[in-house]
Amino acid sequence: MENEALIELGEHIVSSLEQEVSGFHISYGELTVEARADQIVSVLNFMKRDATCNFSTLIDLCGVDYPARSQRFDVVYHLLSLHQNQRVRVKVSTDEETQVPSVVEVYAAANWYEREAFDLYGILFSDHPDLRRLLTDYGFDGHPLRKDFPLTGHVELRYDDELKRVVYEPVSLTQEFRTFDFMSPWEGADYILQGDEKADDTGKES
Repeated sequence: MENEALIELGEHIVSSLEQEVSGFHISYGELTVEARADQIVSVLNFMKRDATCNFSTLIDLCGVDYPARSQRFDVVYHLLSLHQNQRVRVKVSTDEETQVPSVVEVYAAANWYEREAFDLYGILFSDHPDLRRLLTDYGFDGHPLRKDFPLTGHVELRYDDELKRVVYEPVSLTQEFRTFDFMSPWEGADYILQGDEKADDTGKES
């Protein structure tokens, strides 16, 4: 019954936005609408003001990185309709250079969400009122939630006691690779582990 309502809602959105929306699908009881990135403002305007939709609240906006794709990023908008007691996800795709129109004029809450997506993924939003980094430090190099961002980062910081301030330095690992002796729990070691000398052949402690 719930899926039927989602199908009707998806069909209504697609039929009303034939040029702006490419389709929809339902997975795990959730409706996802696929939209054209350059038409996202029109799509969200419709979904906010249309009486059947009435998605008045932007819950979240986030990025997703698929580095193997030519359009490596998805920008995902999570909307809530208190009137309809319904949630929906709107998704657009873009690359590293193509800007996605900002939706701040539709949902003011998108301001910091878009800044976060820019900071962590490098996704660009056109006509954003203040597109600056939000979570990383000034002068941070790269975008830390991209799949190709190194786990160690590019720089490290420490407090210098002589300079009496925090200094930034390139990351230097004293040991590039470590070999650990991980044994399978189903296989016994071919040597005596520390503590095993206390047990006899039957497995009971002597």
